[in-house]
Amino acid sequence: MSLYLKEKFDLILLDPPWWNKYIRRKRKHTDHGYNMMYNEDLKNLPLENHLNHDGLIVVWCTNSAQHLSALRDEIFPKWGVSYLGKWYWVKVTQMGVPICEFAQPPRKQPFEQIVFGGRGSEGLLPCDKVVISVPSALHSHKPPLIRLLEPFLPDNPTCLEVFARYLLPNWTSYGNEVLRFQHESLYTKVSKFI
Repeated sequence: MSLYLKEKFDLILLDPPWWNKYIRRKRKHTDHGYNMMYNEDLKNLPLENHLNHDGLIVVWCTNSAQHLSALRDEIFPKWGVSYLGKWYWVKVTQMGVPICEFAQPPRKQPFEQIVFGGRGSEGLLPCDKVVISVPSALHSHKPPLIRLLEPFLPDNPTCLEVFARYLLPNWTSYGNEVLRFQHESLYTKVSKFI
């Protein structure tokens, strides 16, 4: 993936298609997998050219220790940002119960991590926050974070989502599936009677 953007952004949000053994096996037997990306591929994205001098990078990350350490120790330094910390997204049922048991790694967890990197943002972002929500039935559809991040951004921030799967107002969306979650097959058509 190459970025052909000239603009600089206050916030860059990513939900990368992390390399994953389970998805790889699933893809081998069905059409329900997706193209995955290795840590080195992610590191080679030129995000350092697209982040404002005091910008924030937010990355949805699996619970893989390998991905987390690559992000903190290799990818963020290449992008010119410091590791700031992380939040946790706990996925619960409609009854408020975690979607699965908390377990020892590498077993499946009821949470994902939201990792923060920034330029000049050290100490401004509270770490170890927990975001709790019922996950979407659509694979990889994450809850929007913009309202939670607004206190740490300038007024009217410029925002970029890389690997976007739906459009957001006033954002630049970049990726191979930017309309994936806005396809008409996902909605029920309602006739309106006047």
